[in-house]
Amino acid sequence: MSLVDSERRVLSGMRPSGPLHLGHYHGALKDWVKLQHSYECFFCIVDWHALTAEYDEVGRISQHVMDMAVDWLAAGVSPSSATLFIQSQVPEHAELHVLLSMICPLSWLERVPSYKEQQAQLHGKDLATYGLLGYPLLQAADILLYRAGVVPVGADQLPHIEFAREVARRFNHLYGREPDFEAKAEAAILKLGKKTATLYNSLRTAFQQQGDVEALETARALLKDRQNITLGDKERLIGYLDGGGKVLLAEPQALLCESPKLFAQDGGKPSRSSSNTIFLRDSADEVEEKIRRMPTDPTRIHRSDPGDPLHCSVWRMHQLYSSAETCDWVLQGCKSAGIGCLECKGPLIEAVQLELKPLQVRAADYQDSPDLVRRIFAEGAERARTEARETLTEVRLALGLNYR
Repeated sequence: MSLVDSERRVLSGMRPSGPLHLGHYHGALKDWVKLQHSYECFFCIVDWHALTAEYDEVGRISQHVMDMAVDWLAAGVSPSSATLFIQSQVPEHAELHVLLSMICPLSWLERVPSYKEQQAQLHGKDLATYGLLGYPLLQAADILLYRAGVVPVGADQLPHIEFAREVARRFNHLYGREPDFEAKAEAAILKLGKKTATLYNSLRTAFQQQGDVEALETARALLKDRQNITLGDKERLIGYLDGGGKVLLAEPQALLCESPKLFAQDGGKPSRSSSNTIFLRDSADEVEEKIRRMPTDPTRIHRSDPGDPLHCSVWRMHQLYSSAETCDWVLQGCKSAGIGCLECKGPLIEAVQLELKPLQVRAADYQDSPDLVRRIFAEGAERARTEARETLTEVRLALGLNYR
């Protein structure tokens, strides 16, 4: 069994609760397409999470899952470069969630901001359920199951990643201190070979006595390259570096998405239920209509009034879609009243239509081949289960549940 390089492993997912829009594309999918060529990526359609707020509307979930799968593939997320799967097809997610629930303090769940925010936003529903309360713990299990060290998220998800880190830290503290840990670690050092063992000890001393963080990172890199010791010994030695125990669950780090924040065409946050959101499969006419309806600077009442692009949601989209030359034209024309708002929207309409056209062509091909889509995600689920089982083997051993 090879050591998982958590720093090069990515886990991310989306909840299937409706059609995908430009916010998903620029806020996640385009980043995923880049990441899949530099990291070992696992991308998950988290259908169990969809039940937290929509447990009474389950009839559409399977279609939402298929639509999301098609959109991912059409956007360029590739099954040859990443592992794509559906959460419920990997039951190990549920097992780790249950095991982590045994050590997760109730107060940790209650303080996660999204719990009260969701209840406030969906006040018409009975959301006093463990499903909603335990949402962050299931999300933590999703991440920790694959020992993913990198999780691409938006700023609103940072509390969830910190929560996952706390859960991993608590688990490692409780169960990483196996009997005779120090003796096993010292024995593992000897297996490194005289030269490497001497270097490891010097780096460990530099970190523990002098706080040399660079020495810590060098030692971790040194261990990852070793092929002559077992996974268990490597994880012991990684834990031994900072005086802790065996690293059972890697602490994830958030990777903030690079894309600028997109707003819906009414100036608010994009929503799957909003008629003013541009969806990835909107026709050219629908894109044009929605952009033409976008509100602009509210102080620019008449065509002859100068405007301020900083107060206009159209300008935000120009910054994302338009060339520097076009952006300069918009700035000067708006501030001087040299162009009208509809004129300003023209290049943006063309740019969005141009970007979506090839994606929609690919989406149509996948829609016509549903068996291919199902096979891609079934094969991804098998690859995901292989990794998940390895993690659960370590977790069960740590908990004394080693009956298998």
